[in-house]
Amino acid sequence: MAIIDVVKYDGPSGILVWRYPQGDLSWGTQVIVNQSQEAIFFKGGQALDVLGPGTHTLKTANIPLLRGLIKVPFGGETPFAAEIYFINKAVNLDVKWGTNNPIPVQDPKFNVFLPVRAFGQFGVQVEDSKLFVVQIAGTVPEFSAEALSNYFRGALMTRAKDYIAETIVKQKINLLEVSAHLEEMSEGIGKKLEADFAKYGVKLVNFFLNSVDVPEDDDSVVRLKKALADRAEMDILGAGYNTKRTFDTLEKAAGNEGGGAGAGMGLGMGLGAGAGVGNLMSSVLGQSASIKAPGTTACPSCKADNAAGAKFCNTCGKGMGALKCAKCQGELASGSKFCNSCGEKVA
Repeated sequence: MAIIDVVKYDGPSGILVWRYPQGDLSWGTQVIVNQSQEAIFFKGGQALDVLGPGTHTLKTANIPLLRGLIKVPFGGETPFAAEIYFINKAVNLDVKWGTNNPIPVQDPKFNVFLPVRAFGQFGVQVEDSKLFVVQIAGTVPEFSAEALSNYFRGALMTRAKDYIAETIVKQKINLLEVSAHLEEMSEGIGKKLEADFAKYGVKLVNFFLNSVDVPEDDDSVVRLKKALADRAEMDILGAGYNTKRTFDTLEKAAGNEGGGAGAGMGLGMGLGAGAGVGNLMSSVLGQSASIKAPGTTACPSCKADNAAGAKFCNTCGKGMGALKCAKCQGELASGSKFCNSCGEKVA
């Protein structure tokens, strides 16, 4: 049996738990634990002594639990079977997470269901090494941060989905403007997850919700964006929705070059839409009816329009010239009963 002189971490980077591959140790072996690491001895499936950073010799009193299970002759370097797990206690801040499937959430502003996706990252640190290895890592040779993320995926997705949907509905947040609320939502989800991580010996250092979005090619998203674009266009033009629909219908009817039933349908639609346009044009013409047409002269008696240069009114038959007093030839205002110059009674 080979004698092991030194036991130290020799696993890949980014690993949270690494098991030393050989289980045959002997008293007098040195165990080197790096900074931000801890080493745990297992004997018969039971977690025993925990060693912190430094160099430890397996014949001192720093492993009393392990020593108590092994009969060691006085002064002898007796081999024995035990497992050593190295636990990385450094903070890992780059654990990615994301929703596998979109979350159906009802937009409180537009009252439509939209598929919502969420992505982010979080940071973790092993706080209780013995609890973490016993509860999660088990007997696997390696346990990575990615495996930790997969282990907590169920709790993480449940907490994140519930909180996002609840926040959007309660605060009436428009899904197209949700990016302004990512910070407060990240803090809320992180607080809900702290207890889920802590009961396995893991500390949730931070939690970030980096993005909440909707798939651009989803039918409901496409229809919503088109409706918003149409409304913005109408707001700019100053017209209403019915007016736009009327002109859209007329445009389609005018472009219909087919015959038969298609033509009849197009004509019917055109007539129906034409009534709306006729009402619109009547309103416009009614407002412009009071505007005097160019090249006309108003009758001084009845105010009817007459062609320029006309000598008699085509409505009342009176002369188009200015009314004059028969006595002093002074001009009379329309409807005068007496001359305002000489006082003569107007015939």
